[in-house]
Amino acid sequence: MKSMKFARIGLAMMALGMVSGAAVAQDSFSDSHIEAAKAVAIETKVLEPFDAILFVMSEQTLSAFTQNDPTRAEEIAQVVQNVALSLAPRRAELNQEIYKIWAAAFSEEELVQLAEFYRTPLGSKLRDSIAEITGRSVNASREWQDRLSVDMVALVQEELTKGDTEAPKE
Repeated sequence: MKSMKFARIGLAMMALGMVSGAAVAQDSFSDSHIEAAKAVAIETKVLEPFDAILFVMSEQTLSAFTQNDPTRAEEIAQVVQNVALSLAPRRAELNQEIYKIWAAAFSEEELVQLAEFYRTPLGSKLRDSIAEITGRSVNASREWQDRLSVDMVALVQEELTKGDTEAPKE
């Protein structure tokens, strides 16, 4: 029974890997184009959010295996740690995929210009502010949507009430 659960975990992880790998365009790019994409990725710090992936996967794997066999928790923790450390060098694969995504979206010259921009004080300010600006924009849109929803319900109710009082009585 435990081996079936472990097999399902493995199959799920493999499926996730195949789906995410297939999503990247299979175009080939020159080395200089990829280098330009890498420069933009580094300048914009777009790779940083992915730093926690292996850690999170390790924690999830540890939890799943420990739940299935709590008596082997220490052994499982050591094995998970060793496996995670052996997989760490594969992070470069993700970086390469992200560089290809950038390369597919922008020409080499555009990437060079973007990297140059992000090295300027204004570009650095944009990079450092974009997460906060995006978060605040999302919150503002949610608040606006909530106000609009309340207004819409009130106006529809008002119109329906008018219709009830204006309807001829038979």
